[in-house]
Amino acid sequence: MPINYHEESKTFHLYNNQISYIFKILENNQLGQLYFGKRIENSESYDYLLEVIRRPMAAYKNLGESLFSMEHIKQEYPVYGSGDTRLPAIEIEQENGSKLSNFEYKSHTITQGKKDIKHLPHTYATDSESTSLSIECTDTVTDVTLYLNYTIFDDYPAIARSVKVVNHGNQNLKLNQAMSMSLDLPDKDYKMMMFTGAWSRERFPSCQPLHYGIQAIESIRGNSSHQFNPFFILKRPDCNEHHGDAFGFHILYSGNFLAQIEVDTYDVSRITYGIHPHTFQWNLQPKAEFQTPEAVMFFSDTGLNGLSQSIHSLFNKHLVKGLYKEKVRPILINNWEATYWDFKEDKLLEIASKAKELGIELFVLDDGWFGKRDHDLAGLGDWYTNLKKLPDGLDGLSKKIHAMGLQFGIWIEPEMVNKDSDLYRNHPEWVLQTPERTLHHSRNQYVLDFSNPEVIDYIFDMLVKAFDHANIDYIKWDMNRSMSDVYSNYYPNNQQEEITHRYILGVYDLYERLIKRYPNILFESCASGGGRYDAGMLAYAPQCWTSDNTDGVERIKIQYGTSYGYPISSMGAHVSAIPNHQMHRKTPLSLRANIAYFGTFGYELDLAQLSDYEIEEMKQQIIFMKEYREVIQFGKYYRLLSPFAGNESAWMVVSQDQETAIVCYSRILQEVNTHYRRLHLHGLNPQLQYEIQHDSYTHYGSELMNAGLVISDESSGEIQGVPNESTGDYQSRLYILRK
Repeated sequence: MPINYHEESKTFHLYNNQISYIFKILENNQLGQLYFGKRIENSESYDYLLEVIRRPMAAYKNLGESLFSMEHIKQEYPVYGSGDTRLPAIEIEQENGSKLSNFEYKSHTITQGKKDIKHLPHTYATDSESTSLSIECTDTVTDVTLYLNYTIFDDYPAIARSVKVVNHGNQNLKLNQAMSMSLDLPDKDYKMMMFTGAWSRERFPSCQPLHYGIQAIESIRGNSSHQFNPFFILKRPDCNEHHGDAFGFHILYSGNFLAQIEVDTYDVSRITYGIHPHTFQWNLQPKAEFQTPEAVMFFSDTGLNGLSQSIHSLFNKHLVKGLYKEKVRPILINNWEATYWDFKEDKLLEIASKAKELGIELFVLDDGWFGKRDHDLAGLGDWYTNLKKLPDGLDGLSKKIHAMGLQFGIWIEPEMVNKDSDLYRNHPEWVLQTPERTLHHSRNQYVLDFSNPEVIDYIFDMLVKAFDHANIDYIKWDMNRSMSDVYSNYYPNNQQEEITHRYILGVYDLYERLIKRYPNILFESCASGGGRYDAGMLAYAPQCWTSDNTDGVERIKIQYGTSYGYPISSMGAHVSAIPNHQMHRKTPLSLRANIAYFGTFGYELDLAQLSDYEIEEMKQQIIFMKEYREVIQFGKYYRLLSPFAGNESAWMVVSQDQETAIVCYSRILQEVNTHYRRLHLHGLNPQLQYEIQHDSYTHYGSELMNAGLVISDESSGEIQGVPNESTGDYQSRLYILRK
């Protein structure tokens, strides 16, 4: 069994062929952390890893004792105050004002499989794929119980963790902090890799060595945010894409979060990860309970690519659900950049007809189909069809699109409202707003109170009326602002610190209702692009609009950074018009497509504005994507050259059977009379011979990985003759390898 409890040493060992995770019951009946990393052999005791020594200024439980202090013990789920002066994982405020708790081991259970977590996103696995451990720890003064829950997956270097807090006592308690996980690592010789940015430049990797004190990423914006993605990596200084040790940490949550590393002056690195305590306090009344979101810890000893591949595979197989789990995604066209709000049905049908001729599979109607939505000042919240634009209604348009042989999709933004809407005029109290304070808009819209179940019911009923007869195949769910003025008219004053969490629970609730009613719809999440691109969303929407920035050059960086923590199949990626609507840059159609292939793939432009040559090129792009999307979206992905390091970038995907590979190489600015170039590939079968498209040679996998793929071009000397597709700025090319 991959979870062992050794009674004599009171040690828990969670292990599979790749990792070990070890902790034990200490002499004070609390839990101490011993090891997390590469698999080590199962043993009766690892007590030698628990080191204690006399240190002045430490607090001790027993008079005369001077060795065992919680200040210097690596802990499993720490509490501040009983000797430990580091930041805690949990804080409970009692009626007498004390915030001190003492959780001691009481019992544990080991079971096959993994239990669902109600009302929150979570990974899942069968009895034959995983084993779970639940440890019960109790504070005898308050009669509060912690259930520390762990699941180890048989085939992945990953452990899922969460905590449930139950008040069995008689006090009205306040839960000020409840992190999903804590981990004390024995040294600080790591670099913290985070993924930062802002709107239109999401998930740019940033890497800094750990230092004494606090380093953290966080969001208190109400969404997981463009600024700091809720995923981070700790890697050894010598770790690169292909070699070395790295830990990865995800939280399956879409709201305010805190990922924090505290390095003490003895070099212990304490990781705490969960809901941000600054905007959180939960009333834990007698018999009440609170469940934290799930966090997942990963380990790789084969570099950052190995770490990413484990994350991609686990999420595709054990997080994404429904019809599109491990299923290729339809090639779509979205009308937004072709029409914006200015359209009638005939224009949409014209776009759809031309799209069908090209081989596109899904037509998506974006913003503007509902209410009085002719601009961004009005209409949000009124989810009924604008009959001036669509005289036969949404169902009429859907029937005409389906009659062409296309699927039909729709855009919604259910969490927001304009003041110029029937919803706001009838229910202004349904907006998050602080009494007697200025109400702030963002992008001319306001945030509906999704903590209020009446609001969820109302929005659900309106969407059902719109969708029930329209035969919807795809829904793009947008969220175009972060939260401000967070206050709910629905809840009493003493529950206002619960609102941001209750809001996210409301979002999940609406997703669950819609998925249950429409199980075959493909959902794509969006938050003004990548503002809520997190593992929590992937449990409901298997793909996410990666960024509002569709410029081919910028997308190289955005998609490269996103690939560290998220599957390629989750990245919404489109070929858009030029000049690009965000960057005003002109790039070749080939580059835009080569980058967008490595995602879900689609188009967002006016087909009527394209030349015959461009139309023919698009046809060939669609043929290519249909042939290779299984490999691209679900193969093993390798980063080869970082766009953050220079003028070039490269990545590749390899089919699971290693018989097909696709390499994408890009160069932003033309160079002249420069060096020859080789690209060392990865993931191929060394004994197989590969044909490379447009190459007269065949090559063994060992050649391509060790000697390298020659990618030299005219830039290696003097560029002569007339400009052609292989010269100039913004170049990108694909190498197709077949067994």
